Amino acid sequence: MAKVVRFHKTGGPEVLQLDDVAVGDPGQGQVRVRHTAIGVNFVDTYQRSGLYPMQLPSAAGNEGAGVVEAVGPGVTQLKAGDRVTYTGQVGSYCEQRLLPADRVVKIPQGISDEQAASMLLKGMTVHYLIHRTFKVKPGDTILWHAAAGGVGLIACQWLKAIGATVIGTVGSEEKAKLAKAHGADHVINYSKENFVERVKEITGGKKVPVVYDSVGKSTWDGSLDCLQPLGMMVSFGNASGAVAPFNPTILAGKGSLFLTRPTLNTYTASRADLEATSKSLFDIVLSGKVKIEISGRYKLADAQQAHRDLEGRKTTGSIILVP
Repeated sequence: MAKVVRFHKTGGPEVLQLDDVAVGDPGQGQVRVRHTAIGVNFVDTYQRSGLYPMQLPSAAGNEGAGVVEAVGPGVTQLKAGDRVTYTGQVGSYCEQRLLPADRVVKIPQGISDEQAASMLLKGMTVHYLIHRTFKVKPGDTILWHAAAGGVGLIACQWLKAIGATVIGTVGSEEKAKLAKAHGADHVINYSKENFVERVKEITGGKKVPVVYDSVGKSTWDGSLDCLQPLGMMVSFGNASGAVAPFNPTILAGKGSLFLTRPTLNTYTASRADLEATSKSLFDIVLSGKVKIEISGRYKLADAQQAHRDLEGRKTTGSIILVP
């Protein structure tokens, strides 16, 4: 039997409970992985709360790293003992699990299991957002909300490596210092400042060609007002709550704006895209241009507290569960 964190109903962190489940042998195209580290992400809270509907009961979590214990028939690219990581497979808050082998990638030398578990979802998200959703060029000025979060800290560093000017928003002075230390050129504390007015000041009234917004409800209107005509609003999260329904003609009135709501699963749906995206992430981390910050480690049994801290904006960088 293996320990797994599940929720049998949706709600707050208190619905997470530790259960025992049987983990069998891997079937065709599967591997059995023993976790050594498990990533904690905002999407986990969306699923637990019911914002993203799930079939219940559901195991929590979407990202992990560990060691292959056994491989099923037809699996040739992996073997027992390989260190691997993955994301996009619901149910990572557990000691052991079965996974489709074609959604797992090997962890290269030089990257620890804890780093891998805390960066694959966040890092590959940054990759597709800045290289594919909107291709950021050297000299571009961009606005990134939640710049001191797990995704934000990776983004600040990667954007600086590209040669972009980064305007980041945060909710405290401590987080402002952290974002600045990781490459943000301008940091706006939205608890004290009007971020729309500050963006206009910083850009000399030109505003920005793209806004990356994972906050959602509380920053939505302001984000649109920070965009240049023909600018792109990239909405990729709802940390403050879901955006209310709106009339799309608002995009016309603010300058023929573009709006997209992308997901990592779409951008890495093919094996080729998964391999290329993860390799790009591993390469930039190994180069030292992007450093992965793990700010908190929790026991598997303390998943409730991890969710409370994440949703309460008490965390910076990445947090992980350790089985």
